[in-house]
Amino acid sequence: MIKAKPEVEQLTPYVAPLEGRRSMLRLDFNENTVGPSPKVVEAIRNLPPHAYTTYPEYAGLTEAFAAAVGVPADHVAAFNGVDGAIRAIFDAYGEKGSTFLSTVPTFGYYKPCAQQQGMVMDEIPYLPDLRYPLDAIALRLKANPRLFFVCNPNNPTGTLLAPETIVALAQAAPHTLVVVDELYVAFTGQSVLPAALALENVVALHSLSKSAGMAALRLGFAVGHPTVVERLSRVTGPYDINTFAVVAGKAALAAPDDTQQYVAQVLAAKTWTIEQLHRCGVRYFADGGNYVLVWPPGDCERMVQALQKRGVLVRSMTGKPVIDGSFRLTVGPLEHMQQFMTVFAEVIRCETRGLSITHEKSDQSKRIR
Repeated sequence: MIKAKPEVEQLTPYVAPLEGRRSMLRLDFNENTVGPSPKVVEAIRNLPPHAYTTYPEYAGLTEAFAAAVGVPADHVAAFNGVDGAIRAIFDAYGEKGSTFLSTVPTFGYYKPCAQQQGMVMDEIPYLPDLRYPLDAIALRLKANPRLFFVCNPNNPTGTLLAPETIVALAQAAPHTLVVVDELYVAFTGQSVLPAALALENVVALHSLSKSAGMAALRLGFAVGHPTVVERLSRVTGPYDINTFAVVAGKAALAAPDDTQQYVAQVLAAKTWTIEQLHRCGVRYFADGGNYVLVWPPGDCERMVQALQKRGVLVRSMTGKPVIDGSFRLTVGPLEHMQQFMTVFAEVIRCETRGLSITHEKSDQSKRIR
């Protein structure tokens, strides 16, 4: 066998369970649970045959996104999903032996990208109450790490930092590239943009995967100083984004009302879901994003599997630092959350009854002895 470079041989890849999900209630990957704007579907259906046979053309895409978020177009670059932007950042700026600073738990794709570049990992745990470890991060930034990633709101905890706090961290660390993953900004309304554009060391990442319902098409954007954005373009392929994503992206950006309507439905359903979890006496954490962390009674893995058997998918956080014993619950419109709560309540009853029977048998066994 021809071995890869040492960093790759030692790498544990980021793997997500993606197969066999489409027939179920998908509350595990923070996807849009309804679908994109009808205008997106119509735009793709109207593509002529030659659109399939020619290489993609990108004119107008970054301009449309720049107009949507209120930034100059030369501060924007498009990528094959935010994952593509993350990879480009590490390819362009991740030097071997330099430090990658982030938190834990957070989005799992950052770490293997840093490890592949031979970077030194500096992961700061979230506080027990899931507050951001601001003091510890500020201290570490004084050592001038090469890259510093802030997932805001954090995935999976949902912890949300004020944009001005992030900007202040970046101002205090001018020799560190600060990457702000704002994938869920549509659900928070809080962004470092446009304030961060005044800084040369900040890149914000946005996507149409979540709120606009285009996860399958893979379209993300990096917004930052033109010199940084240009370097990222140097390490990406000329046709990384396919024609379907370009056409769909333009259509979605031209139909903001449809996206905003979905976001409003999700936020209302999130409030309802939190109320229901509180009534059930179930521990939860809900800050930013279209998701909630839930600590179910009993064994978390068993609960997750029981939900799956009943057609509902959630994402287990078992074994993760700080949030072990919880699962991440994606929030969709009210009807989907009502469906979840009905099944969740049934699973809790079954699990509680099973625990009660187990305890009774244990007590009987002790009396027999």
